[in-house]
Order: sequence, then structure tokens, then C-alpha cells
Amino acid sequence: MIKQASSRDKKTIVLITDFGERDYFVGLMKGVILNINPDVNIVDLTHSIPSFNIKICDFVLSNCYHYFPKGTIFVVVVDPGVGSKRKILLVKTKNYYFIAPDNGVLTSVLEKEKPFKIFSVENKKYFLKKVSATFHGRDIFSPVAGWLSLGVPCEEFGPSVSSFNKLDIESPKIDNDRVIGEIVYIDKFGNAITNIGINTVKDYIKDKQLKLKLGDNEIPVVLRNSYSEGRKDEIFLIEGSLNYIEIASNKLPLAQKLNAKEGERIEIKWK
Repeated sequence: MIKQASSRDKKTIVLITDFGERDYFVGLMKGVILNINPDVNIVDLTHSIPSFNIKICDFVLSNCYHYFPKGTIFVVVVDPGVGSKRKILLVKTKNYYFIAPDNGVLTSVLEKEKPFKIFSVENKKYFLKKVSATFHGRDIFSPVAGWLSLGVPCEEFGPSVSSFNKLDIESPKIDNDRVIGEIVYIDKFGNAITNIGINTVKDYIKDKQLKLKLGDNEIPVVLRNSYSEGRKDEIFLIEGSLNYIEIASNKLPLAQKLNAKEGERIEIKWK
């Protein structure tokens, strides 16, 4: 019999999905978890990952997970292969647990969280009795997270595996007078977050005349310290909260203004 968790070792489960807020999917996942462990903390990281976009989910998760307490369980359901033969993985690192489809969504996390152990989730004892081919988030991911939060050992959920699928993620490249990268995420305000880490280029771009090349646009830009520093209608660069270069415009949806898209290549040139 699993003992109820005390307030001192109360677990946190973090959900990240592409389910959105309109439907009942997220609520049902929480209901299943709470039926198993009524005392667990459930946090919504986001449910607004673009549908089926594994790469954006990888970026968001890998830049946010370390803000949570040690022992947190992350349930990742961006799963275009639901109902297929793709594995469901349970990963244990030094400080965290991740339950996710084996589709590459943990690529960047596991680059940062070495060493780790991976298990293939197969023990139906910890699934709901009836498993839908279209809603593994409710029927497998959620109950596994609930039982894990009560202290069931990872080995109970299935055999260990030595490999997992990885995304092909390109790093930004510095080439003489420019850095070449891409837009990896566009937030609600229309700011375009790039994959260019500020520490990679700060010495090159500080106090320099800069040009941003995005599609057919080549625009003079400067590095600002805050959004409010930007002048009306000005397009500028900023160090974002995740420590990546963002392309922004004060109180204007920059992405819409430039027709910018996630995955689009950019160049920042300096003199």
C-alpha cells in the first residue's frame, strides 16, 4: 500500500501540452491525477504549444524546467504519434522526472540533464482500465504521473532503454561580421524569440551599428535594455527573459508587422 505524501514531500506535477484552453482535455488529465493523488500540486506550464510542434515544445520545456523544485514531474503531451507504436518514456535525472512521447521532445532537456535513466512505460497496471487510441494524455501519461508522485519506483512502469529519438536542432553560427540563427518562438505580444543566446553575441553587438535580415527585410536595429526604451514603431533587439536575443517593437506585434514565422532564418550583422 502506497502511503499518502506528507506536506513536506508533497510532489509537483507540471503539464505542458498543445491542447489549448477551449476543450476538456487538460481538465480530464488533472482529474485522473487527483483521483490517484489528491495532495499533489499541479502546475500548467502552458497548453498553447502550436499543434504537433515538437520543436517549440522542446525549446519551451528545456528553458523552463529548471525553475521548478527538485523532484518535479513533467508531463509532456505534444504527441502527433498518439495511438501508433511510438514509445512513451519515463526519464529520471538527478533532480527531475519527465514523462513524454519518444518523438524528440526531450532532446534539449537531456542535453542539459546528464546523466539520466530512461524507462519505456509499458506496465498496464498503472494505466486507466480502458485506454483510448486518441487520448494517451488522460489514459497513460496522467495515471503514470499520479502513481509516480506517490513514490512508485520508475522500474515498476517498464523496462529500461538505452536510446531515444532526438530532434535535429541547429545551433546559431557566427560568420565574420554576422550571426545566423532562427526564430524559435513567437510570444503572445508578437515578440520573436531567436535561438541566439545573448552571451554568444553580446561582445559582438554591444554599442555596434546593427542590421537585421529577416526574409526580404534588412532593417537597422539597436540592442535595447527594455521594451519601454524602444521608440514608437521602432524595431529593436533585446535580451529576453530566457537569455536569448528577441526581436521586438514597443507595444506593437513585431511578428505581425514583419510577417515573421517560427522556424524562419535570421541574420544579425554588425560593423
